[in-house]
Amino acid sequence: MKNQTISNTVIEKRRLIAIGESLLVALIWSSTFVIVKFGLETLGPLTIAGLRYFLGAVVLLPFLIKRQSFKTTISKELWLRLILIGVSAYTIGNGALFWGLKYVPATTGSFLFSLIPLFALAGGALLLREIPTRWQIFGVLLSLFGSVLFFSSGMQPGEPKGIITIGIGLMGMLAFSLLGRSIARDGKLDTLILTALPLAIGGLLSMVLALIVEGIPQFSGKSILIVLWLAVVNTTLGYLLYNHSLRELTAMEMNMILNLSPIFTAILSWVFLGEILGTTQILGLVVVIVGVIFVQRFTDPARSKT
Repeated sequence: MKNQTISNTVIEKRRLIAIGESLLVALIWSSTFVIVKFGLETLGPLTIAGLRYFLGAVVLLPFLIKRQSFKTTISKELWLRLILIGVSAYTIGNGALFWGLKYVPATTGSFLFSLIPLFALAGGALLLREIPTRWQIFGVLLSLFGSVLFFSSGMQPGEPKGIITIGIGLMGMLAFSLLGRSIARDGKLDTLILTALPLAIGGLLSMVLALIVEGIPQFSGKSILIVLWLAVVNTTLGYLLYNHSLRELTAMEMNMILNLSPIFTAILSWVFLGEILGTTQILGLVVVIVGVIFVQRFTDPARSKT
């Protein structure tokens, strides 16, 4: 009985650390939408995405080479999953997101990405056998209601095009979430490899597409600083924390915490971009937060490791 109590305490402690890491990820990634809006003034969306993720992988390369685990053989099945993660998350997911930000406000882009849990709920249950509790389902539905409130005041001209584009990115990020969770949960690869290899794959492919679609980029001091910040902080640090926290949290739990990103983005957008939300939109964001609280409050800690 005593050993069981100690075991539960350790599990709960690991979960609290993972939740803290995921909250930091939400804060870091919320700034991405604002930073990219500045970057789009001089660079194309695919160029920003490709440089961000490829440089992020380059930053991790020295650490990756030193790791003994990298010298071990990675199975063909794992390589396939890593390639799919790289393409789905960094080429499709974020490439479409950056493109969509040309047409929608930063807060709207962040808010749209908070809808991923609605898809992760079904995907995690069907593919990963992570069955949500009734309260978790209620939390997701509450977040959906918050989304309806957010868009109830209508859309500006050009926004539908951006929303459709970001919707494509949502599908890519859903695949990334489920694939990354399945590998992290089974402990088949450590966090560093799981972060660095897909970054390199997706970033390189995005750079190739950027050269074909957008041509050779014209850099300024401001654009160089933006790309470097996105690569080191928003990419390298952000995805390391994300993949590490997935060892304890389910795909849906992680994405529900990331639903806090629109709140942070709204504040940053108001300060740096002058974007102001209406009362109904603010109410929608608050409802989403309440949904996050329900998901976290009524989770069985032991279930995240099953």
